[in-house]
Amino acid sequence: MEYTKLGNSGLTVSRICMGCMGFGDASNGQHSWTLDEEHSREIIRHGLELGVNFFDTAIGYQNGTSEQYLGRALRDFASRDKVVVATKFLPRTNEEIQAGVSGQQHIEQMLNQSLKNLGMDYVDLYIYHMWDHRTPIYDILDGLNRMVQAGKARYIGISNCFAYQLAKANALAEKEGFAKFVSVQSHYNLIFREEERAKLCAEDNIAMTPYSSLAGGRLSKHPGETSKRLEEDDYARLKYDATAEQDNVIIHRVAELAKKHGVSMTEVSLAWLLTKVTAPVVGATKFSHIEGAAKAVELKLSQEETAYLEEPYVPHRLVGVMAQNTPSASGEQHVWTRAGSR
Repeated sequence: MEYTKLGNSGLTVSRICMGCMGFGDASNGQHSWTLDEEHSREIIRHGLELGVNFFDTAIGYQNGTSEQYLGRALRDFASRDKVVVATKFLPRTNEEIQAGVSGQQHIEQMLNQSLKNLGMDYVDLYIYHMWDHRTPIYDILDGLNRMVQAGKARYIGISNCFAYQLAKANALAEKEGFAKFVSVQSHYNLIFREEERAKLCAEDNIAMTPYSSLAGGRLSKHPGETSKRLEEDDYARLKYDATAEQDNVIIHRVAELAKKHGVSMTEVSLAWLLTKVTAPVVGATKFSHIEGAAKAVELKLSQEETAYLEEPYVPHRLVGVMAQNTPSASGEQHVWTRAGSR
């Protein structure tokens, strides 16, 4: 495993971040394909054995049970100071807004619940999960800074934002003396490359830690292969089904290069992404998933191979959370806030 600094933070992270959205009680949340605690612990332990020290979860993943599974596993299998734990908070709910709960109060309440779920005194990285157009960014930054000052979060990150939003937020944080965002987590992979934050992140040394690195498994499966997630993840289908025909051209090229190198498609897909970002967030529900991710760090593609993978790409429209990043959609409930949605 290789390690690197997470942007301007003092955190040293593995080049692969284990995404924990696939862990949690399948009867208690958004997804029906998640792993139970016993199998989640096995994957987490194996990731640690392979050198993964960076773990990403969220309070919205299976209603907090992902956080609970991760926290208990790390407590049993690792020293707290040897791992980097990231979690995320959701926007204020309609009920909170009507009750007058401020952005600062909301953040403190959510982090306190996440810390309880994790069984930890602090998180290393606390992430603003999705832009909340109904809460002033000053309140968000002030609330996050208070958590850093209280020692409950070491650093802060952001997810699902436009480059201008990240730039304005960090400029305001600098002006007010607040903690600044050290990382950004957005939708980015070989078949979805609408990444307009790269130049800003490079210039300001903001770490890029993209999610959906394998497009919900599509970039790791040979034609005809399937999985429980591919069959049951309606949210991923919402993001990818409409462009499946054009995406399959790239997926076939991934399979071709995997055969050429004698490696998995996971390794090829992530080897490409590792040339672009700090640490991709990679979900794992089988040993082979995290093993392939760890091996990807060692695979180096040639310039010709990289160009071959990139050449067929056709621009995509924004989907998922980013499609909801508009003031007009700010009152809608997102997938992570709809209890029991699939």
